[in-house]
Amino acid sequence: MVKETELLAFMRETAYKPMTYQELEEHFQIQTAAEFKDFLKLLNALEQDGKIILTRTNRYGVPERMDLVKGRLQAHAKGFAFLIPEDREHPDVYIHANDLLSAMNGDTVLVRVSTRSSSGGKLEGEVVRIVNRAVTQIVGVFQHHETYGFVIPDDKRINRDIFVPQEGFGGAVDGEKVVAHIVNYPEGRSAAEGRVIEILGHKDDPGVDILSIIRKHQLPEAFPEDVMAEAQAAPERIDEAEIVSSGRRDLRDKVIVTIDGEDAKDLDDAVHVELLPNGHVQLGVHIADVGYYVTENSRLDQEAYNRGCSVYLVDRVIPMLPHRLSNGICSLNPKVDRFTLSCEMEFDEQMKVVKHDIFTSVIRTKERMTYTNVRKILEDEDPEVTEQYSELVDTFKLMRDVALRLRGKRMKRGAVDFDFQESKVIVDEEGKPIDIIKRERSIAEQIIEEFMLAANETVAEHFHWLKVPFIYRIHEDPDQEKLMNFMAFVANFGYTVKGKGNKVHPRALQSLLEDIQGTKEQTVISTMMLRSMRQAKYDAESTGHFGLAAEFYTHFTSPIRRYPDLVIHRVIREVIEAGDGLSEGRLEYLASRMQDIAQQSSERERVAVEAERDTEQLKKAEYMLDKVGAEFPGIISSVTSFGMFIELENTVEGLIRLSGLTDDYYHFHEQHMALIGERSSRIFRIGDEVKIRVARVNMDDHTIDFELVDMEPRRRDEGSGDGLAWKRGEGGGRGRERERERGGKGSKKGRGVKSGAGASGTGRSARRSESSGSGGAAPAVSFGFGSGKGGYAAGPASLSRDSGGYRSGGGERDGSGSGSGERRRKKKTSESGIFIGGPAASGESGDKPRKKKGGGKGKSKSKGGNATAAFVRKKKK
Repeated sequence: MVKETELLAFMRETAYKPMTYQELEEHFQIQTAAEFKDFLKLLNALEQDGKIILTRTNRYGVPERMDLVKGRLQAHAKGFAFLIPEDREHPDVYIHANDLLSAMNGDTVLVRVSTRSSSGGKLEGEVVRIVNRAVTQIVGVFQHHETYGFVIPDDKRINRDIFVPQEGFGGAVDGEKVVAHIVNYPEGRSAAEGRVIEILGHKDDPGVDILSIIRKHQLPEAFPEDVMAEAQAAPERIDEAEIVSSGRRDLRDKVIVTIDGEDAKDLDDAVHVELLPNGHVQLGVHIADVGYYVTENSRLDQEAYNRGCSVYLVDRVIPMLPHRLSNGICSLNPKVDRFTLSCEMEFDEQMKVVKHDIFTSVIRTKERMTYTNVRKILEDEDPEVTEQYSELVDTFKLMRDVALRLRGKRMKRGAVDFDFQESKVIVDEEGKPIDIIKRERSIAEQIIEEFMLAANETVAEHFHWLKVPFIYRIHEDPDQEKLMNFMAFVANFGYTVKGKGNKVHPRALQSLLEDIQGTKEQTVISTMMLRSMRQAKYDAESTGHFGLAAEFYTHFTSPIRRYPDLVIHRVIREVIEAGDGLSEGRLEYLASRMQDIAQQSSERERVAVEAERDTEQLKKAEYMLDKVGAEFPGIISSVTSFGMFIELENTVEGLIRLSGLTDDYYHFHEQHMALIGERSSRIFRIGDEVKIRVARVNMDDHTIDFELVDMEPRRRDEGSGDGLAWKRGEGGGRGRERERERGGKGSKKGRGVKSGAGASGTGRSARRSESSGSGGAAPAVSFGFGSGKGGYAAGPASLSRDSGGYRSGGGERDGSGSGSGERRRKKKTSESGIFIGGPAASGESGDKPRKKKGGGKGKSKSKGGNATAAFVRKKKK
């Protein structure tokens, strides 16, 4: 029988030319009818997966030999999209809205590259085939129009309404949030057609908002019955006989504790430290052996694979495993026996691991400690709490010492540590937000974080050298172009980043973070540094972790809530129990599965982050509803060509539109990340402190608009030199146009300074580069628009901005500097008010041509663009 690998290898040969199935049958010498039937099934399966292509002449070939690129589509609200190729070395491909066929955000597609820039970097293409549909249902508001209806999608990346014929209403009425199943996908100018399959309730009803987000991201809720049946079969306690028969190392006499948040119920990690007679320190990290109860290919395992991870929304948790397991037999509850996988490390005086051991174990934790109580013991020296845990006080002091020394060693080697403030929205029983509190990162959190990092590195290196198929957590080096731009940016502040050629060691970036500590520019430089980095992900190959300056890294410490941890736990236990190594067949099977698991886990992590961010943004907007008109101090967290984002002390972020800066005409300078007044030279840049007033809250888009308290209206005689100061419009002006007529081929002649590219970044939802602390909520990970290859914007972003302002969701960044409220001046300026021109090339501006004094309409022939104020003054001369 012909194998998939054999067939693909043949088609990838240089001499291969596309063949018909009859020619392939002859080449592989297929004799029997059964073999022929299996061969046809293989061809059909590979074609369905997009691994091979059937041409118009009915010949088969591989996509890469036909100038086709396979990848995932990342769409934008304006209609265009990027292809994120499966081949990590291949640059992103820009796709114009007219070249998408009927593909939608998240679809797996094949794209033909049509043009590329002269420098060979930026590519443009067109979708030639949709391999797999990611979007099968849409969540949105139902609009009733007598004999037909529309569903207005909540996800703004789906930029066409869903047409619903009368027979597909399903009882929905106007204004209700519904879930619509897509019956026909959009073709050309026609909209997608769907039918209502679920009515969530009226859009203003309590609870419907979070439920809509759950449905939007297609997050699973209840577990299937067969999955629950397997979970119910798990024991509630461990028998002594099972402990003996399992052959585990007995650690029940050691002083082992868990340290987690007060509300944590799934306790999957425990730790212990002790001084050894030789003066060294032994650190033990003990992780719940979830794989012992969730066996490979069981229904529990399949469901965990599909979910990928637990999702922590504002008011609920959508777990990866049923509570029977996650809060029961797999949770390291105090004073009960639990099966674990342990990693014991012996550190010398320089905190170097001189000996380590990874083994199966049974433990019995002494106490269920909270971050708050450990902090009270170590930092506050609270007498009551200290007395309550008097037997453990010395243990916690030793833990503090070990953690600080581990951190010092990590910082010395160059790990990059972003200390951005995180927050938690507190809601009442009805889901209404009542407070927003900042999360502390005290010594208690640092202890767990450092211990988990040490265990993850040790396990990763151990199994790397064993050459066993494994899953690693990797963080690739920053994109060279972004890094060079960042180095040029910090030079404006008088700082230099040392590096060789285009490479920079993370130690140089950490040194810069230390140099700017406490300075006014700390926020702006930290934010820009984070944007220049790539996103961490899972991979079957160990390529290192840039942010942690670690050569080997994995996720070993949270198998209850992360599927990759569960998978490597099974591999670890299998290797330990096999003794003399795994069989060749088993190694081959594991190797064939690991990359698929890594990719699935990365994708599910991305969905979880987007859903968590959506719910947080929703509840923060709801929290500010009754604060319209109130004044607050804030810090500029992001500057774009269409305005600036302000973050308040409680981490709420809002937008001050460019049209709201009425004391002058402001121009966006990308290199300095600043808005500069044309007349007054007043400067707004990231990190500046301002006082704002809450202007409005939009609960449809979950956005908040601010206005400056001290902003004075512009006087009519203080324009830009022509005696008139036109009122700014609220059109869809853009700075740099990513998409002109056929989409983003770079700047045209006479376009002026590019503005907004790579700059419409985030406020502060971006977090530390990586954290493996198991307690509390894991830091949110932000995802940029495009993967960063091919020169397209890819920095982290907490908000997507569109021409109407900004919206929550997706974390994807336009990069086009889109904005509204840009003025049109008397000399037919562009949306930015700088360069002579008309509406944006894509035709999305909401402004109408201004009438001339003679009564004619001022028509613009240029396709717009940006330039500096100096350019305007030069033209007037």
